[in-house]
Formats: sequence, structure tokens, C-alpha cells
Amino acid sequence: MASAAEQMAANLSWGALGKATDLRQRIFFTIGLLIVYRIGTYIPVPGIDGTALRNFMQDLSSGIGGMLNMFTGGAISRMGIFALGIMPYISASIIVQLLTAMVPQLEQLKKEGQQGQKKINQYTRYGTVALATFQAWGIAVSIEAGGLAHDPGLFFKLACVITLVGGTMFLMWLGEQITARGIGNGISLIIFVGIVAEIPAALAQFFSQGQSGALPPAVIIGVMVMVVAVIAFVVFMERALRKIHIQYPRRQVGMKVYDGGSSHLPVKVNPAGVIPAIFASSLLLLPVTISTFSGAQTGPIMSTILAYFGPGQPLYLLFFVAMIVFFAYFYTANVAFKVDDVADNLKNQNGFIPGIRPGKKTAEYLEYVVNRVLVLGAAYLAAVCLLPEVLRNQFAIPFYFGGTSVLIVVSVTMDTINQVQSHLLAHQYEGLIEKSQLRGKKRGKPAPSRR
Repeated sequence: MASAAEQMAANLSWGALGKATDLRQRIFFTIGLLIVYRIGTYIPVPGIDGTALRNFMQDLSSGIGGMLNMFTGGAISRMGIFALGIMPYISASIIVQLLTAMVPQLEQLKKEGQQGQKKINQYTRYGTVALATFQAWGIAVSIEAGGLAHDPGLFFKLACVITLVGGTMFLMWLGEQITARGIGNGISLIIFVGIVAEIPAALAQFFSQGQSGALPPAVIIGVMVMVVAVIAFVVFMERALRKIHIQYPRRQVGMKVYDGGSSHLPVKVNPAGVIPAIFASSLLLLPVTISTFSGAQTGPIMSTILAYFGPGQPLYLLFFVAMIVFFAYFYTANVAFKVDDVADNLKNQNGFIPGIRPGKKTAEYLEYVVNRVLVLGAAYLAAVCLLPEVLRNQFAIPFYFGGTSVLIVVSVTMDTINQVQSHLLAHQYEGLIEKSQLRGKKRGKPAPSRR
């Protein structure tokens, strides 16, 4: 039987959205900042030869250039001020989270609450500046080596580095503002909007390949059916739960005795969501971003790295899967589902798992269950993310169909919708409380004053 909250969620309508003023302001605020982001992808870095860049990117649009476009919203193909995208911030977050788990001082900061988290966020921003500067300098050098700059030299390199680093820091600020004052996760929404904006061009390229005869009609129909199947599979897996039974004993508060109840603790099959796929992709794109524009001028070390870790190579696929599995477990254990915190909360609420002692034994049992469930969740993430690699190598199909892009779009859409529903539910609860207070005021009569 559905709970009261689930029944209220089922009755949500556009009328309720119109009455929720705060939610409407958050949505408009988010849309406004995302429009600013899209405008910035069309502002070019100074000193770039636009014609030579377009000709160069046309040759890369079906390969790794398309993957870079996905995470930068097309800014890399136009060499816009947001060409680095949000990837340096994500990479810095990965490094800081790994260090937090290994360095005692950072782990202590994490336990200090809000003040410690502010300090960790500050370190993440410093790391973002360092990584963005390194990648921007590599891109500037590669652009010069590829003959894509009007006036190569030190001034061009400095202008390119300052512009790209400033664009990344501005995107990081946009993401934080969306998360704090808008709706949804700002960083995920920025990547989401970049993918959605490039889908029409990918569709046009895909169908033009069918018109020219490069792809047979059977392959086109099969890909479209596969996209629908992958979306349904992702939705099913993202909503899949492992329910752990929780029992609450009978308790006495004052003179009243409350009967014990039972509930369940939901454990998602994929608690980390889309984060492992984004983290793994960002690490794999680090060397590729620098070498994209250098063409034949790539050095021997970078050429060796790309030969073994280029898209479609066995080591690339193996490393990709290993990173997805690692981040699925790491992010779940450190962020998404901390078994020690969950066990402590259950103990504080006098809840327990039948047959399991509260405290340490409960934490061990939860860790056992989560690790077993994550085997299925990590395998699902790896399978979905490897799908575009197989399609791109076998049929030269644009990577947008299936894989990481579909996973990001579906997961971010579901998360944003859930947040909208949460705000609407809170608004309905506030309305019910206000109505009950008004009715109480109407019913109540003031007591006569004694003289």
C-alpha cells in the first residue's frame, strides 16, 4: 500500500508547480545560468584561425573529437572559452577525495562538519586551477603545433591559458550556484546540457550516413531500437533497490507506550549514480585533450600513450572498466552510502536489523550487502559505458547513441525530477499546515477574561 507521501507525489500537477513560487524561481534561475553557459561555448579564444579549426575538427568529429565535444557542449570544436569544460574540476575532486581517504589530516577535516568541508572545497578549487593551467598550456602548445593560431608566440599562449582557465573557474562557479540556489546538481546539469545540445547535430550526421549509403537501413533501425532499450534498462537499474528489513522495538515515553514498528532501508543497486562514468571519462580525456590539436607534432611519449590508451584499444577499454568499478565502490563507500553513519543512525533511533546486533555488527552486515549489490551495479555501469565504444569501432556510429551519454542524460533527468517533486511535496505540506492552523483559529474561541 502506498504511503501518504507517495499518494501526494502521484497527485502532483502543473497547478501545484504554479503555486510553488520558490521552486519556480529556482527553475528560472537554473535555466538562466545554463543559457549563460551555452552562450559562452560560442565565444572563441582570441587568436584562433576559425577556418583551419573547422576543417581540422571535421576530421575528428566521428572519433575522440566527438567525445570531447560531448563533455564540453561543442566548445572544443569551436575552441570557445569553455573548451576545457568542467573536467578539471571533476579531476581535482577525484584527487581530493582520494587524498581524503588516505591522508589523516584531510580525513580529520572531513569530520569537522561544515567548516572542514569548506576547507576541502577550497583545496579542490586550488587543484582545479592547477589542472586547468596544465591542460590549457598543453592545448595552447598543441594549437601552435597544429598551425591553428593566427599569431603564435608567448602572447598567444598566455592569452589562451588565461582565457581557458578563467572559463573553467567560471563554469565551476556556475555549477556551485545552480546546486545552492537552483534545482538539481549544477556540475551534472552542465554536462547534461552540453550533451543535449549536441544531439541534433549527431542525429543529422547519423541519418546523413544512412542517406549516403554508408550505413544500411537495418543498422539505423537497430540502433534506434537499441537506444530505446538502453534508456529503459538504465531507468530500470537506477530505480532498482535492495530492501533491508528494519525493526523498531516497543518504547515508553512518559506514561505512554508506543508499539514497535517495522520499515525497510533501501539500498540502490547503483548508489553512486552517474559519478563513476564521469570520473572515469575525465581521467581518460586528460592526455587526449592535450594531444587533440597537435596532429603530427605529437611527441613520442604522448604517441605511445595514445597508441595503447586510444579509444577502442584493449588497454583503453580495460582501464575504462577498471576505473568505473573502482569509482563505483570508492564513491559509494565514502560519499553515497557510508555504512558506519547508517549503522550509527539506526542505533540512535533504536532500530535494528533482525538477527544483527546494533553498532559494529550492523555496519559489517551493511558493508557485506552493499559490496554484493555493487557487483551488479558496477557491471551494469561498465556494460552501458562500453556500448558506444563497440558501436563506434564496428559501425562508425556517433557515440551519442547509448553508453555514457544516455547514462548521464537519464540519470540527471531522474535526479532533477526527484528534486522537483521533493520541493513540490514540501510546498504541499506547508500548505496543509497553514490550512490546519487557519481552521484551528476559526474553531477556537477566546477564553473569557476573569475580572
